[in-house]
Amino acid sequence: RGYFVLSSGINAEYGEKERLDSELKLIGEFGLRNKREVWRVKYTLAKIRKAARELLTLEDKDPRRLFEGNAILRRLVRIGVLDENRMKLDYVLGLKTEDFLERRLQTQVFKLGLAKSIHHARVLIRQKHIRVRKQVVNIPSFIVRLDAQKHIDIAINSAYGSGREGRVKRKRMRAGAGGAGDNDEDED
Repeated sequence: RGYFVLSSGINAEYGEKERLDSELKLIGEFGLRNKREVWRVKYTLAKIRKAARELLTLEDKDPRRLFEGNAILRRLVRIGVLDENRMKLDYVLGLKTEDFLERRLQTQVFKLGLAKSIHHARVLIRQKHIRVRKQVVNIPSFIVRLDAQKHIDIAINSAYGSGREGRVKRKRMRAGAGGAGDNDEDED
């Protein structure tokens, strides 16, 4: 196999251009930080598909296939990657990377309209403005289960919610009031 130089100046093997382009497209579509995030999801999917392939080689009534197969299917349905009406190991092999990326908290926050863009969603999550149920979550790659999807909201103590105003807003209000305002001394 030979090497060639991409327009960005990176050496790549022939036949890699499609993979590189598809990874870059996923990064842009789902607002990921780098390719490692794509690779991590691909690796998770590969492990799940490998387990399903191995179980499919066993007999239909094999106890291991029944037990482990049901466990995989239940887990995938619970996180929302697989539909309940498609609970068969054959459908696990048809899963795509996008199915898992759709379940990330970052994507869910954007889809629910809590953020203006997918990148804004990531910033809101990292700055602890988003909660799932009563727990503040600051991990954009947090996998949202189906039962928790309804409970994604702005954090209670966030400046976007009912919490106190941010540092800059407090400073401007104090400057606008001529300095005769709050006695908060926690600004930089």
